[in-house]
Amino acid sequence: MKKNKGSAAQGKHFECHPLTRGRWVDFEELFGSRGACGGCWCMSWRLPRKEFNARKGEGNRQAMKALVESGVVPGLLGYLDGCPVGWCSLAPREQFPALARSRVLQPVDNQPCWSVSCLFVQRSCRNQGVATLLLGAAIEYVKGKGVSFLEGYPVEPWVGKPIPAAFAWTGVPKVFAANGFREVLRRSTTRPIMRFDFRMVRRQGGSQKKEEMIR
Repeated sequence: MKKNKGSAAQGKHFECHPLTRGRWVDFEELFGSRGACGGCWCMSWRLPRKEFNARKGEGNRQAMKALVESGVVPGLLGYLDGCPVGWCSLAPREQFPALARSRVLQPVDNQPCWSVSCLFVQRSCRNQGVATLLLGAAIEYVKGKGVSFLEGYPVEPWVGKPIPAAFAWTGVPKVFAANGFREVLRRSTTRPIMRFDFRMVRRQGGSQKKEEMIR
């Protein structure tokens, strides 16, 4: 099974695993009774808005569980010392219909692309580099899929104003930039579209050097 091994902040051991049936209990533990936030269960971008709102809570949990049980890998779970502490949702861009609906985040072009739709970190482990490690693991996971780009949609903080966690679930630009993503378009002041370019990596004859590697 693919996993990401390395050292995280404060000397703890970090691993990253694809979410499969055998790790569903860990996913539930991480997301808790609120489904991470407001009964989302990371289904917000995967469902039509009306359906998502009608399912909030248990309905969205069941929808995500059904996705996992079908054999789809909807993202990666991050662990510190064996405990689930982080989540990175990723999939081919077309599996997130919310992007096509969005005036700000609609597709840039028709290039083969995967998208990072969510970076969720347990409250006690935030601001310790976990999101950066998760995103690095996402690059390693996607690079063998034959796509041109991995795309992210972070929220740009206003100068001097921190973003509440509830509004930063797509990540912040500095986390993406630290992993080699570059801004390619900005239709809104606070919402850049950033990409990791696998074509450049392939031209260079290998992966960009990463501290964390999925083996």
